[in-house]
Amino acid sequence: MDLCFPGYSAAQNEVTGPKTKSGPERGSLTVQCNYTSGWKSYKKYWCQGAVWRGCKTLVSTTGSEQEVKKDHVSIRDDQENLTFMVTMEDLRRDDADIYWYEIERVGSDHGFPVDVTIDP
Repeated sequence: MDLCFPGYSAAQNEVTGPKTKSGPERGSLTVQCNYTSGWKSYKKYWCQGAVWRGCKTLVSTTGSEQEVKKDHVSIRDDQENLTFMVTMEDLRRDDADIYWYEIERVGSDHGFPVDVTIDP
């Protein structure tokens, strides 16, 4: 399985989202990613770590619109509106890191980083 990411190379302009996002400690933040219709039925992922190839997948969709929650992170794909949203709850200072939007797609291995900061 290869993963294709927004913002780089062939994926450019097919998937978009913020490059930075912040949220309050003990609060929550939501990151929205928009994609083109060609990505509709693919699985979406949220991965943590400064280097894409070594990042840890925290949560992923099933290829459907069903919300998936793991620990304090959830992901939901709104295929009608061509967006997927990741929500991180009960934020802690150690949640500050680089995260990656990921969309599973054969033949590509590009990534789009999001710098998440936690406000005191």
